[in-house]
Amino acid sequence: MTFVPTLLLILLFIAIAGLLIAKAKGKKIPMSVIVMLGFFAVCMASIVAFIKNGENYDAYLFQQWEPLAPQEISRLVNQGHTVVVDIQADWCLPCRANKANVWHREPVVNTLAADNIILMRGDLTNPNPVVENYLISQQGHGTPFNKVYGPKLPRGVQLPAQLEIKHLYEALAMVSGQPSQHE
Repeated sequence: MTFVPTLLLILLFIAIAGLLIAKAKGKKIPMSVIVMLGFFAVCMASIVAFIKNGENYDAYLFQQWEPLAPQEISRLVNQGHTVVVDIQADWCLPCRANKANVWHREPVVNTLAADNIILMRGDLTNPNPVVENYLISQQGHGTPFNKVYGPKLPRGVQLPAQLEIKHLYEALAMVSGQPSQHE
């Protein structure tokens, strides 16, 4: 069904072209109508481009985040796993931005689906002593807080609060000792 927005966009551009031709032939068509249709066409083109980029925006629904278990992190890292920790809260706007821009993106979801990667999420939507104590132990100052642990860096790498995909990929490469293969 993604052809429908493209078809509508083409029809809209044809209509705008028809209006411009009619205006050039002397018809009394307000320029504001043509400008508004043009603006609408640009907006619709943006939506079509967004839809067409081929990414599955529901891929994150298949991620398996475990509840944060700080006492398990070093054991898992010693077994060769990479542990990705995400501390977030529903009321945290930067956390929502990180979800939309990084955690819910299909390439990230696919990367984090590797067998050696364990995902742990701590939720501070409501008071949670386990998450609060973990943040204190990591000298974290609230949400969002993200850290990646791995065999090469068992103490982990803290990620910036305003997370970008490249930050996550760089941290994953650092803790595993592998060069980053993602850009």
